[in-house]
Amino acid sequence: MAGEQQATSAVVEPEVTTEQQTRRLPPYNVVILNDEEHTFPYVIELLIKLFRHPLPKAEELTLRIHTTGRAIVYTTHKELAELKRDQVIAYGPDPRLKTSKGPLRCYVEPAPTD
Repeated sequence: MAGEQQATSAVVEPEVTTEQQTRRLPPYNVVILNDEEHTFPYVIELLIKLFRHPLPKAEELTLRIHTTGRAIVYTTHKELAELKRDQVIAYGPDPRLKTSKGPLRCYVEPAPTD
């Protein structure tokens, strides 16, 4: 076999294109309800600390909670929405009011999708 020439052939791989589709997780709203056991400063503080809302937005949401009875304070995927709800509940009673016995009422609901 010494002296024989070996034929080499190049194998050309076909170009494979894969189309990736990003699946978005369905959105969920975190909703806070109004009550008479928490002060405006407490709610504003909570919205700034837990949701990182700037002061004007926290004030606007607090007023909306007070005047309409509820407000959507955050929209995200279900797991994070549930975590935020749990953080609101863990924030506890308002130390500014002796009559405050527990946390703000808060729940998670599916957000409408367009």
